[in-house]
Amino acid sequence: MAELKTRPGSGDVNAFIASVDDPVRRADAERLVELMRAVSGDEPVLWGPSIIGFGERHLVYSSGREIDYFEVGFSPRKAATTLYLDAVLGSSADLLAELGPHTTGKGCLYIKRLADVDGDVLRHLLEEAVRAARA
Repeated sequence: MAELKTRPGSGDVNAFIASVDDPVRRADAERLVELMRAVSGDEPVLWGPSIIGFGERHLVYSSGREIDYFEVGFSPRKAATTLYLDAVLGSSADLLAELGPHTTGKGCLYIKRLADVDGDVLRHLLEEAVRAARA
């Protein structure tokens, strides 16, 4: 199995969030922890130095590469909060159209401020991502 650089660790999620400089990004991180905890039923775990993940799943790529990874997660980056929702981004165009201001990348959803997006749509996206990760 290929070695994965981002792994679950023993870091303190609350201390990590408290260290986020931007007060909006910090408050958004606190809200996302509560939302992802509620949706996944799992406790947050710091993966690597800066990603907060929930749940765990085993992935096997078409190339044969295998990794253990979180079901959903996020990182409060400087430019935007990055949500890792690779399990559903390709199949959720209708929900993304209703979400509000965001951008996407390979498996990632970027949101500048949670207050700018529809919270119900975001929750639905997270529920779909958890469901897809567990399928």
